[in-house]
Amino acid sequence: METAQRLAVELPGLSLKNPIIPASGTCGYGQQLAKNYDLNLLGSLVLKSTTLHARAGNPQPRVCETSAGWLNANGLQNVGVTAVVKEKLPWLHQHYPSLPVIASAAGFSTAEYETVVEQLAAAPTVNAIELNVSCPNVKHGGLAMGTDPAVLEGLTRKVVRRAKGKPIYVKLTPNVTDIVPLAQAAERGGANGLTMINTLTGLSIDLRTRRPVLANVTGGLSGPALKPMALRMIHQVRAVSSLPIIGVGGIETAEDVLEFMMAGANAVEVGAASFHDPLACPRIVADLPLVMDRYGIKKLTDLWEVRF
Repeated sequence: METAQRLAVELPGLSLKNPIIPASGTCGYGQQLAKNYDLNLLGSLVLKSTTLHARAGNPQPRVCETSAGWLNANGLQNVGVTAVVKEKLPWLHQHYPSLPVIASAAGFSTAEYETVVEQLAAAPTVNAIELNVSCPNVKHGGLAMGTDPAVLEGLTRKVVRRAKGKPIYVKLTPNVTDIVPLAQAAERGGANGLTMINTLTGLSIDLRTRRPVLANVTGGLSGPALKPMALRMIHQVRAVSSLPIIGVGGIETAEDVLEFMMAGANAVEVGAASFHDPLACPRIVADLPLVMDRYGIKKLTDLWEVRF
């Protein structure tokens, strides 16, 4: 079987040559990433989360390395939806016309989410939209909507109506006692898929200053520390939902990708690994067939049938 057939994945709105997708917030809008490698090597990419208006983000410092990962409190820094539609998306289409693009929508009210989704969905080069309702760095709006099943269901239903048929992938927060009701709420609201999981809220302290390292005090934890929790939550949700799942959280190797797909993910996003290895994504893509051979896996979609 050819490598292309072994790695290919079909999801709502997304025909992926492989399941490797740079996570939102780690690849900007593609321009910076394209300086390191050919983006056509990827299955897709997720743009930086976009709000209605441009945001400068939280005060510095807002990123630090910590035990087995990174803490970030960027505060949804972005150029705003108008600039994304008029500048960022055209650049991507000009240079990478065949690359599937996932936009990411965020907001501080239901109305703002609806407007952002509607404008992103109207862009012909957007293949799907990830709904970021789980950013732990924003003091209001996203976190509350992502932790209340009733609110999440209502929000999902409203943005689906504005999405003009573009698939909506709801990105779930792990900062809850039980993630399953949230997944079920997103499904009832009409989500076409789920992204799991976003960052866990964490804290790092500078012993010299006796102050938090981040100006925001807390931030979102990403990196290897997140992997076991992401696998567990994906496994729990897969037991109750047939929605496609894009798994994310601590993926650094091809072996990690296989674990996520065995747990129930249909594709994956790679985030913090790119901070210390800018070539993490293409390296994982190249390693996948070799690791699949080692474990006797003919094609990745065979792993969708794994249940335990």
